[in-house]
Amino acid sequence: MTEIAPAGGRSGSVSWMALPALAVFLAFGVVPLLAVLGLSFTRWDGIGAIHPAGLDSWRSVLTEPGLLHALGVTFLVMALSWLVQTPTSLLLGVFLAGHQRYRAVLAVLYFIPLLLSSAAIAITYNALLNPNFGLGAGLDIPLLDQDWLGRGDLAVCVVVFVVSWQFIPFHSLIYQGGVRQIPRAMFEAAEIDGAGRVRTFVHITLPQLKYTIITSSTLMVVGSLTFFDLIFVLTGGGPGDATRVLALEMYQTGFTANLMGPASAIAVILVLVGLGLAVLLRRIGGGSATDSQLDGA
Repeated sequence: MTEIAPAGGRSGSVSWMALPALAVFLAFGVVPLLAVLGLSFTRWDGIGAIHPAGLDSWRSVLTEPGLLHALGVTFLVMALSWLVQTPTSLLLGVFLAGHQRYRAVLAVLYFIPLLLSSAAIAITYNALLNPNFGLGAGLDIPLLDQDWLGRGDLAVCVVVFVVSWQFIPFHSLIYQGGVRQIPRAMFEAAEIDGAGRVRTFVHITLPQLKYTIITSSTLMVVGSLTFFDLIFVLTGGGPGDATRVLALEMYQTGFTANLMGPASAIAVILVLVGLGLAVLLRRIGGGSATDSQLDGA
């Protein structure tokens, strides 16, 4: 008679397989975070000796008006980019989930922006939107012939557009995979019942993509906190402080003003905000880590 191995033995072997990933996470995630947390209680210019400073760095950061402004700009860019990226990515992902050959070709083309460097994208758009020799001046189109990066409201819109243009392909790929996991039988049943494409999308596709939407939104929202290189090259935080997000505030505090203590405090605030938003989205989505996509119905 064949003996059945105890469930605990199998669980133990799987746990051992996770140790390398855990070691990498501890070495490159937890340890640097603890180091940054420790630096936030010091006074350091990035070159000389490190001196303990107690809560001085935190007091200077929390009483600095620029922090609230940068946090507000960060949330504004985050909200607008989510509102643009989510419906566009969802619709593109559903469209590309088809098995026609031309859709596979389009999927490759749509994915190209994600392969490009953020700095290169920022330089390109900076040149295209230049009011003197950019796209608007070259084509003599009044709508495009504006100082896009010289006005605060327009600069924010440009940042949101460029960010969305770059990352929509990634989230479309997530939704494409989510749609292909939905059982084909559900669509066939809806077709037999006479449901059109719109009703099928609203009553079958969207509910089944509930957890995919939560996953995509979490990546989108938390990723918005780390926007730096694209904004740094495209606008430099300007005009004025219109696009000065929290990550750029951290960089300029640490590497321009040489205040590593306050910059570390801002970095810790970024981590806390990201964790808080991730937990919030998790609770909004409901369910547990073991829920499958089929539970979205």
